[in-house]
Amino acid sequence: MNTKIFLIAGTEDGRKLAEFLSRKNFDVTASVVSDYGRKLLETCAGIKINDKPLDRDDLEKILREEQFNFLVDASHPYAKNISANAIAAAQAAQIVYIRYERAEVAFDYEKIFHVDSYEEAAIKAAELGKNIFLTTGSRNLKIFVDLLKDCNLTARILPTAEVLTQCEALSLTPKNIIAMQGPFTTELNVELFKHAKAEVIVTKNSGQIGGADTKLEAAKILNLPVVMINRPKIIYPNLATTFNDVLKLLEEFL
Repeated sequence: MNTKIFLIAGTEDGRKLAEFLSRKNFDVTASVVSDYGRKLLETCAGIKINDKPLDRDDLEKILREEQFNFLVDASHPYAKNISANAIAAAQAAQIVYIRYERAEVAFDYEKIFHVDSYEEAAIKAAELGKNIFLTTGSRNLKIFVDLLKDCNLTARILPTAEVLTQCEALSLTPKNIIAMQGPFTTELNVELFKHAKAEVIVTKNSGQIGGADTKLEAAKILNLPVVMINRPKIIYPNLATTFNDVLKLLEEFL
């Protein structure tokens, strides 16, 4: 009988991990929450897709009813609630939970200011400058819009209709928005920061695949302060930072 894995694939490397495990002859069901994510996974042969939003109870139910052996959580490093629900659901369903989380980027720059929340990031950014460049995605834009009414915001977001509609609802104008999909080179980041007349960069340590390294390098070149939102502090039952580490854990438990 094939080993069944339910994989939460909320990121590009999550989708690549699903492909990697499928090639290793695991029976993989990958879960996504966006049409874009589903369309990308549809090109991956042999992977089943769940595109229905799942709360903690829904997740436990599907793990039990479809008799999964493992839950691999490859959600975004900052998706705290998704990981908390996944840990609880796996424990309740009595299956093994494995967290895959891309490594953080280590960067030596004296103008990085670390904070633990989006609210703290907004407050710190306002202390450092008036023209604020946000590279934190769209989910928490409202916090910055509400707290930084006296500042000039530039938000770099994914160019999807859903995200642009959200920006419009927050009264952000085209002047406030750079709708582009990464990855971004250091050189492109430099030009975008200069174009926006940025005085402060707000970002997250999303790892190299999330472009944290090139953002920080560009900020350093321009001598701009960076407000870095730290990753949520979660104690994971089993943690892997590479695909091979995930495979080793799976083999150990099997």
